[in-house]
Amino acid sequence: MVSDLDTYLFDLRGYIVIKGALSQGEVGELNAALDEMPSLQPGQWHGRVHAHSYGTNDGLNLQQIYEGGEPFEKLIDHPSWIEHIKFFVGGEGTFDYHHGPLFIDECFAHFRQPGEAIGLHSGGFPPINRNQFRYHGGRFMCGQVNALIALTDIGDGDGGTMVIPGSHKSNFAHPHLDQHRMKQGGASVDGTEGAIHVPMDAGDALVFVDGISHGSSKRTNDGERRVIIYRYGPSWGNFRHGYSPSPELLARLTPERRKIVQPLEQIPLEPGKK
Repeated sequence: MVSDLDTYLFDLRGYIVIKGALSQGEVGELNAALDEMPSLQPGQWHGRVHAHSYGTNDGLNLQQIYEGGEPFEKLIDHPSWIEHIKFFVGGEGTFDYHHGPLFIDECFAHFRQPGEAIGLHSGGFPPINRNQFRYHGGRFMCGQVNALIALTDIGDGDGGTMVIPGSHKSNFAHPHLDQHRMKQGGASVDGTEGAIHVPMDAGDALVFVDGISHGSSKRTNDGERRVIIYRYGPSWGNFRHGYSPSPELLARLTPERRKIVQPLEQIPLEPGKK
């Protein structure tokens, strides 16, 4: 399911691009669903979807986007990338699969307007368990692997994702990190030595280990960049921002998707009972 070339490039660079991961029909369905949502400001809710920003002039996130309807639920285990995610997160046949094959600790739609960008973050140094890159015992063991799906074409000037290939294995911080890192007031990865822009067509998926140094260029074109990001890790993980899936979502998911959204069944506790 995962080619030798994908395996080699993911190990070498920390990312791969899956061209045409979504059909144009799927892209249109997702964009239409986003268009139907009301305009939100950070902190506001639309049902169980929460508007959020990091406060660094990075754009708007719609967190818990799998609560937004069936088009987003299909992305949970989309066949174009789910086997890649399982392979790179690893853990099959171990305790990492005790509750299920994966866990999504964050999923959101992101909108980037002119003048917005996100600064450089992550990287191999300092080492962090949550987003570590590791190959050990003949298998990948990555703490978090992301699928970033383009819903618009993303080229020069569109505020696209930038990465530093190979930085997931770095033993040192980038010497210019302080200049380009995420911070209040905003920053971008533009001009960072070693960083490249990853062009994408609508429907492409960028699969990358979260330990790679990444961020974005600043959007200078008119219009809007739209992407959806699902972050996957081992089944024993926890939610990054404290969200939880709604009972309604869990009830309508397939068993396979439910095992990824909420791998660990909660034990109901009643006062006075053991």
